[in-house]
Amino acid sequence: MKPNAEPTGSVSYDGLLATLRARQQEALAGGSDKARKLHKSRGQMLPRERVTALLDHGSPFCEIGQLAGADMYEGVPPGATMITGVGKVCGRWCMLLVNDATVKGGTMFGMTTKRHTRAQLFAWRHRLPCITMVQSGGGFLPDLANIFPDEGQAGSIMYNQVKMSAEGIAQIALVHGPSTAGGAYIPALCDEVVIIRKQGAMFLGSPQLVFAATGEVIDIEPLGGAEMHSRVSGVTDHMAEDDAHALSITRRIVDHLGEPPRLRWTRAEVELPPEGAAGSDIPAGLVDGGRFQEFKQLHGETLTCGFARIEGFEVGIVGARGEITAQAAAKGAHFVQLCGQRDIPIVFLVDSPGFADSSLPGQSTVGRHGAKLLNAVANVDVPKFTVITGRAHGAAYHALGGRAFRPNALLMWPQARASASPDAPDEEAGALNWARQLWCDAIVEPGQTRAVLAQLLDIAGRLPARASSYGAFRM
Repeated sequence: MKPNAEPTGSVSYDGLLATLRARQQEALAGGSDKARKLHKSRGQMLPRERVTALLDHGSPFCEIGQLAGADMYEGVPPGATMITGVGKVCGRWCMLLVNDATVKGGTMFGMTTKRHTRAQLFAWRHRLPCITMVQSGGGFLPDLANIFPDEGQAGSIMYNQVKMSAEGIAQIALVHGPSTAGGAYIPALCDEVVIIRKQGAMFLGSPQLVFAATGEVIDIEPLGGAEMHSRVSGVTDHMAEDDAHALSITRRIVDHLGEPPRLRWTRAEVELPPEGAAGSDIPAGLVDGGRFQEFKQLHGETLTCGFARIEGFEVGIVGARGEITAQAAAKGAHFVQLCGQRDIPIVFLVDSPGFADSSLPGQSTVGRHGAKLLNAVANVDVPKFTVITGRAHGAAYHALGGRAFRPNALLMWPQARASASPDAPDEEAGALNWARQLWCDAIVEPGQTRAVLAQLLDIAGRLPARASSYGAFRM
């Protein structure tokens, strides 16, 4: 499946793709060679090695916010000092939240807390157990204004933990190394905690801080080591000998979380798109067998709506290919509500410069019908996934599943651009900036889109169905 067109700026699609892959490799590497070697010299697994070892063999890992914070902090590669994403543990989808101690000792910056809370909200919405791998020096003090005071920052991490726990969404922590201040509170608020002997530690103030404040010299172990927390404080529940042992214990904890949720939809046999479909329109290259049951084909032609399957999952597709006219908006609102009535998830494929000008012939009602589309997208209570394939500007961005309209996930293609105005510069509207700011969950290449959507559909399909609050309306 190829992109719709070359980017509007001066950089070619191949150039954008090369830049994206280079930034992804930076995120995958984590800290510098020196930092990684030092980490390994302590007998510790690298953070991404821990992720691989915890997940079921062959499980995909859908990373959320991989490029968060890119170029925002000196010496911090894309990712904002942590790893967050969804994979299967003992056959159950789980959210993994992993401090990367090879980058600034796992210290938290403003974008670290934003990435952490975004991952938590995804887990909360999908009722996914949260497994937090802790090894953090706490907050980066010069960035405290972006870490401490507001909603969506460090306080929200703790709030989200206890609220999810109250709803029966498991909170599990592994303490891999020294964890200070907020890094200590996070495991203390979990349901079950694993700590590694002579490696993991938790304290609100480090031994250095204790000495500075009181003049007392104290070692890590009696202050907050594994033995103390396992035998005296009781904050930890399991003591492991090393990383591998801790991950093994965690898998056993997950294995005893009860019956995994089942899919609420019947998944058909998977069919590949037909050969040659990659060069045709997007739905044909994305859906099983290239079959697309189009709705109102002759009306509102700038918005393509219809039913299809993606790796066996039935979906409603809303694809924008131009300005959203009054007719297209009314058609889209009708189709979205049909999906709500039938409990069919919706995939938005967005390439639109905005709504049509109301002064154009036949467009005097675009505001009224545009409001219908906004209403329908906001209120339909089925899983929604947005893929910005080209342009997403103005109110059309919101009406087609923008972040504020709370899709389950928002993805962008490398050449995608989104902004309030089509005139915004590439460095602001481009996909890399959106990923850096965490305004989207991930940048995916066109050929990866089908597999990523299938994983997201499988995750969302394990929630109970919820009725939308309205019936379908006619134009």
